[in-house]
Amino acid sequence: MTGSSLTLAEARAFHADATVTDLHADTAKLMDKVGFDIAARHPRPMPDQVNYVGHVDLPRLKDGGVAAQFFGFWTVPYPERGCRRAVETQLDALDRAMVANPDKLVWALTPADIALAKAAGKIAALGGIEGGQALESDVGSVERFARRGVRYIGLLHFSANALGSPAKGRGADASQGLTPFGRDVVREMNRCGVIVDLAHINRKGFFEALALSTQAPMVTHTGVLGVHDHWRNIDDEQLRAVADKGGCVGIIFARRFLGGASIDAVVDHLLHIVNVAGEDVPALGSDFDGFVVPPTGLEDVAALPNLTVALSRRGVSPRVLRKILGDNPMRVLGAVEPTAWKAARPRA
Repeated sequence: MTGSSLTLAEARAFHADATVTDLHADTAKLMDKVGFDIAARHPRPMPDQVNYVGHVDLPRLKDGGVAAQFFGFWTVPYPERGCRRAVETQLDALDRAMVANPDKLVWALTPADIALAKAAGKIAALGGIEGGQALESDVGSVERFARRGVRYIGLLHFSANALGSPAKGRGADASQGLTPFGRDVVREMNRCGVIVDLAHINRKGFFEALALSTQAPMVTHTGVLGVHDHWRNIDDEQLRAVADKGGCVGIIFARRFLGGASIDAVVDHLLHIVNVAGEDVPALGSDFDGFVVPPTGLEDVAALPNLTVALSRRGVSPRVLRKILGDNPMRVLGAVEPTAWKAARPRA
């Protein structure tokens, strides 16, 4: 990879032209539970403080040049009862924000939707579920959520559920792969056009889901073991397997998973993916507002142009920058057609 280093002003201009996409932020939970106003500008968290939340709002998404933001809907998994409704109330909160701010925020499911939103000066909002406990052991929940526009479902979160076992957390079991119900869910996700998200799942389940799925996957927010040895991160074999399926991997902006406190740690993880799995795989998966402490230089979503500067300083070309910033997720979105959602729309 070759290319000249961009200035911050040039990076902002680059973002204005690119389709900058973040695969995971937990802001909808704040909107639902504490009345967080996504339309208001909130103070930027200060560097080197405990900044677990408060990273994303519409003015700062604009400042960061973001075209598309995936909102992750998470639930407390024990008991599983009530998890489906918890996701629905987060979807409701996002819907209310769109109704209140129709000139700023719009629902999107496809690359074409995102392009239209960008052309109109709006942020494209997309939805994903973090943890299969939200299905409440009912395979029909996949279509129910797909018809509301959910584009990905993470099979596991921090605890075992009816689908399988997490990488770590309550009920973790490295020997267990997908359950029969978990396999049914993957098949139903393929049928409904819902992307399989492999963040948080244990290694055995990871490979079983990849082998079973007929569609391109995502790992929406993770680090890589080749840079930092941590249970949350995935290894080179997993990276290559995602590449072989045409998927993408979003790098998380969490210091404890990156193994570093500076923006260069994010660059290290992204470049490792390029070197191991190719330039069509890396993406951004911040986990902003998800109780993470981001590295210095990425204090909030408005700071994303700093990452583009840092990548260009390390020799990443404009062509590869576009892929990392958004073209790789756009390819996966385009490959996995939201069939259940389309079936639910009234025909003209």
